[in-house]
Amino acid sequence: MPFDPGRFTLAELRRRFTAGGQLPGPTLLRRMREDPRAGVRDLAEVLARRRGSSLRRRRDLASLLALERQLRSAGLLNVAGVDEAGIGPLAGPVVAAAVIFPPELAITGVLTAVDDSKRVPAELREAIAGEIRRQAAGVGVGIAEVEEIDRLNIYHAGLLAMRRAVEALPVEPDHLLTDARRIPGITVPQSPVIGGDRTHFSIAAASIIAKTHRDHLLEELDALYPAYGFARHKGYPTPAHQEAVRRLGPCPAHRRSFALIREVLGEDLPLLRHL
Repeated sequence: MPFDPGRFTLAELRRRFTAGGQLPGPTLLRRMREDPRAGVRDLAEVLARRRGSSLRRRRDLASLLALERQLRSAGLLNVAGVDEAGIGPLAGPVVAAAVIFPPELAITGVLTAVDDSKRVPAELREAIAGEIRRQAAGVGVGIAEVEEIDRLNIYHAGLLAMRRAVEALPVEPDHLLTDARRIPGITVPQSPVIGGDRTHFSIAAASIIAKTHRDHLLEELDALYPAYGFARHKGYPTPAHQEAVRRLGPCPAHRRSFALIREVLGEDLPLLRHL
């Protein structure tokens, strides 16, 4: 017998479709929209929007996985997404991650929320990062320290961190997908993709691992240098962070090659080096 919303109270419908996590199909939504009760009709509109969002996310996931699936169909099973976090901050290391998922990965639960780390709330990022580590065939993390950033410049330090992340993978990759950059010193074939952290699942996953790993490192720095607020701003040049640097001077975690830090130190700005 078809499900008849008229046989249920509004509270029962809410429990079934809201607390229960089910989404009604088009026929049931039509019946709910025709229900004489205003509350049921309102619930139908909420569920219709949620159903539309779910369908769009499924299409987005199919698009995010398209290139990985294409490469695997060509026999390249271990496709690694690579991305970094921490290019813009005034302090702390730059961190990169490389992630390989098994070909049979089922994208369910919080993995359906994988996206560019900058577009995912912090608490959800942590949950996703834990699930990525559980489900991935391999995760590698690479770090370029502040001293290396100051010696090489931030662009090349980011590439160094990415290379180290690939080298840290416990599984040999067959192909790399990177966010717009080609990693030097790597013999594995690479496909740099502009905006890759928003358009490819494994790169987005790598961005989340890199971001959460770096955030934890900045929280550790906050314990060493509490006056700068690293746990809050993660080293980015917020007004509060800039004020603390000007008031206290830089600490050892600050990047002395960056313009604001050199200004506070009273040093001339350096020429751009081999960018």
